[in-house]
Amino acid sequence: MQLPPCGLYRTNGPIGSVEPGRLVYFHNHGNPGPGLYRPKEWRFNRAQFEENGQILDDPGLVRLLEPLPPEGFYRVAESFHCCEKQCRLFEQDALLQLGYNADAEPILFVPELVDSMFAIPAKGWKTTPEVFSKMQGLRVPVTKRDTLPPQ
Repeated sequence: MQLPPCGLYRTNGPIGSVEPGRLVYFHNHGNPGPGLYRPKEWRFNRAQFEENGQILDDPGLVRLLEPLPPEGFYRVAESFHCCEKQCRLFEQDALLQLGYNADAEPILFVPELVDSMFAIPAKGWKTTPEVFSKMQGLRVPVTKRDTLPPQ
């Protein structure tokens, strides 16, 4: 059986001790084998996953994994509202950060330019997977602060 690629998934049924509707990272070549890793905390709106995952004893259970777009930065390709209540309009060409909560619900954050640096807010807007088609992923280099050259 072909295993899905490594990445973020929503469980659509119970997989071992992982309940349905949970955010997991699936690692198809983990040690000692393919497994699910649960989020242990969030940093800058990005999930940090457990070091030790739960082995996938039955490879057929991958059918219960729904792939999710990666966390990160996106451009709004087509304007949309966050939800049916239309609490927030995300306008075309706006910069967004996509994250998820433990229930695999997508959350959109709007970075702001503050004194020539991007500030990432801690609060965002819950949305639905239907908006994914209106967002385009951006490639943004990531460097840890302690590895930056002196200014």
